[in-house]
Amino acid sequence: MNDPKFDLLVIGSGPAGQKGAIAAAKLGRRVAVIDRQEMIGGVSLHTGTIPSKTLREAILYLSGFRQRTFYGKDYRLKERVSVADLGFRVQAVLQRELQVVRAQLSRNGITTIHGAARFIDPHTLEVETTAGPIILASDYVLIACGTRAALDPAIPFDGKRIFNADQLESAADLPRRMIVVGAGVIGLEYASMLSALDIEVTIIDQRSTMLDFVDQEIINALRYHMQRQGTIFRLGEKVVSVQKDDREWVTAVLASGKQVHADCLLYAVGRQPNTDLLNLEAAGLSVDGRGRLAVNAHFQTTVPHIYAAGDVIGFPSLAASSMEQGRLAGSHMFGGNGKHIAENLPYGIYTIPEISMIGKTEQELTAAKIPYETGIAKYEELAKAQMLGDETGLLKILFDPASLKVLGVHVMGDRAAEIIHIGQAVIALRGTIEYFRDTVFNYPTMAEAYKVAALDGLNKL
Repeated sequence: MNDPKFDLLVIGSGPAGQKGAIAAAKLGRRVAVIDRQEMIGGVSLHTGTIPSKTLREAILYLSGFRQRTFYGKDYRLKERVSVADLGFRVQAVLQRELQVVRAQLSRNGITTIHGAARFIDPHTLEVETTAGPIILASDYVLIACGTRAALDPAIPFDGKRIFNADQLESAADLPRRMIVVGAGVIGLEYASMLSALDIEVTIIDQRSTMLDFVDQEIINALRYHMQRQGTIFRLGEKVVSVQKDDREWVTAVLASGKQVHADCLLYAVGRQPNTDLLNLEAAGLSVDGRGRLAVNAHFQTTVPHIYAAGDVIGFPSLAASSMEQGRLAGSHMFGGNGKHIAENLPYGIYTIPEISMIGKTEQELTAAKIPYETGIAKYEELAKAQMLGDETGLLKILFDPASLKVLGVHVMGDRAAEIIHIGQAVIALRGTIEYFRDTVFNYPTMAEAYKVAALDGLNKL
């Protein structure tokens, strides 16, 4: 390159890297984004958020899952769903989103460099490209290199019968039985999707509880509905080894002595930050025991001109929050406007049924000795939910019985991650549950659940 000096070099083109680069470019700075050609858009686009959520929609459509309320449990849009059927939709969405990412970077005058980056010193990167290494210098650096699926050396991953979360799309065919190791967000999402295809799923996790940051009533309801679908939960059980045999069986051997057999096994325990690939020592940086970088409120690392955002800084590791972190980091570097990231973040967990939440949970309020009351709307009470075929969902509002201030909203069911934003706005504006009671919502809509829940809660006072 004739002039390898940039104002900002961004390592990684996922949600955090994209938004950080665009924020700096809009302030008139010269920006380059570095990532491998096959990973433009990051893990979010290629193996994470976009593929998994598109897969979910494909499964719900092809399996006829949403229509079974009307047409019976045996209803199928297609009798035998194949990997090719699912992959067709995933690839179509992936290619369109890839075009969007490339167009956004190009439109903002951002240089895209294909390769793997590593630090030479705090201001200089070496990028290994297909044409050979190039050296780039910059005033600022944003580390947004994301994560990869964590591996357990005791598990013989082969990408054919034993997968990590990044390999699942390479499956040759859908199994009849699947073991999912890990009852975190990723494990539960995939387990519920597979179960919707009538695959026998066994979830194994060494913890005795699931998703402790989610309201317990919602988790209990999720587990109940997944069990009704046929999912088996083995919580408090640790996998000590995984074996394959000539009969095409995979066996998970548990510490308790039990053995669980299936056609395939998905290992969905944790993510490993890609920081170990960057030669951070040359930049004067170090990571914690889990490979994460520490940052301040402006997303600066201990080296002030080097920022970090997204999954490499840890919780909450959401695509939505990563976008905002990247944008705020890119703005702060060059004196742009940008407040600190919001205290209350919405969570969307794309299990079947879907879960979304904002604010406090019942267990958090109880532990903090904060009085609260609940208002609940059951989907079976909503005309729109009946039209959609979802009779199992619910929306719950937690509020202060004295001030009526809304403290949290928790939803399980169809379109939960969409309608949660109504509750998010009211909490952010420090509103009361009376807003929901006194507001006219379109009818029939899922948003009407807020009014039903508000009336239920206020009737308890």
